[in-house]
Amino acid sequence: MTTLHLTNARIIDPEAGTITQGSVTLAKGLIAAINGPKPKGATEIDCGGNHLAPGIVDIGVKIGEPGERHRESFRSAGLAAAAGGVTTLIARPDTTPAIDTPETLEFVTRRAAEASPVRIRHMAALTKARAGREMTEIGFLLDAGAIAFTDAFAVTADAKVLSRAFTYARSLGALVIGHPQDPGLSQGAAATSGKFASLRGLPAVSPIAERMGLERDLALVELTGVRYHADQITTARALPALQRAKAAGLDVTAGTSIHHLTLNEIDLGDYRTFFKLTPPLRSEEDRLAMVEAVANGTIDCISSMHTPADEESKRLPFEEAAPGAVALETLLPAAMRLYHAGHIDLPTLFRALSLNPAKRLGLPQGRMAPGAPADLVLFNPDAPFLMDRFKLRSKSKNTPFDGQRMEGKVLATFVNGTQVHSA
Repeated sequence: MTTLHLTNARIIDPEAGTITQGSVTLAKGLIAAINGPKPKGATEIDCGGNHLAPGIVDIGVKIGEPGERHRESFRSAGLAAAAGGVTTLIARPDTTPAIDTPETLEFVTRRAAEASPVRIRHMAALTKARAGREMTEIGFLLDAGAIAFTDAFAVTADAKVLSRAFTYARSLGALVIGHPQDPGLSQGAAATSGKFASLRGLPAVSPIAERMGLERDLALVELTGVRYHADQITTARALPALQRAKAAGLDVTAGTSIHHLTLNEIDLGDYRTFFKLTPPLRSEEDRLAMVEAVANGTIDCISSMHTPADEESKRLPFEEAAPGAVALETLLPAAMRLYHAGHIDLPTLFRALSLNPAKRLGLPQGRMAPGAPADLVLFNPDAPFLMDRFKLRSKSKNTPFDGQRMEGKVLATFVNGTQVHSA
């Protein structure tokens, strides 16, 4: 394994909250030194004064294997992630079939290791077939390598089933990732309730549905003591419950998606299905509340919630179109919008993109320190470009940023001390 000496870099340390000029040495898959001398025989790479940060750890990526390989494969997802500065993917279990048995988990783990240039870890389903009726064999799945348990967007309606699953997960120290929505209120919704949805005649859901779903989950967390992470908080009305849970000492964290930080319901425009997401885009007031919550630490993580969909499932009437957007390559450029708007500085941004997700999952990634894994991204936050969806490495091209002017270009990505992407 070649020793690399990265010089002339602006080093982002999300733990210390600093940006310093200097060099980073990568050896044997680890960060060997920061601002140390060049080791004998090392390959020197001049970073050109660009920013060097811990690679992004992305919780909640949808990959189409097994069952929907035409939408996304481990290979295409890995290449897209490397191009976007994402060095660790945390894959969702909403596949066909669902990842709910050790055998299925072992299959996808092996396939991912063979095909992807970046690290891929897998979440397993919390209930069998994600049907919300019977919990999976959490212990066996943990032994097979499951990093967390979730039914993704399939919310369990039966609180007794959920409480039993939480109790069992707590006994094993497993992390449960919930999707805060009331399943009854949110069923069939394509937009957020309000004047805009009414004018467009779209079936809508109130932001209260998210608050209700979160309140229920947090009550069960209080009952069972399970480790819990909310995948997406997108409305201001849900924030007080999250703040109370943290103040009470519950083992709770929360994330939000990059789309809910950078887009709002008006972007739906004339029924543009690339903007149809789960949960639906919210008001501008909600968007700004989420940005503030990330800045002050109420929301811990930012993720892509990468959800590939083929052309046939998107080119339908808005109500019938599949929800979701690809985001592995657009996550960092979209996040730069928050930086350039002055909402969030770069160390805080990478705390939410890299450090906090890694810490929550018990991974050693996400840190810029000697001894940490050499998973890094080199990028220029100011480089402008025009987003062309047909240049994305994902098999599916359903990005809401198509044709938009963006800033922030990934120049190089390193995984385990090896360069896996170069612009």
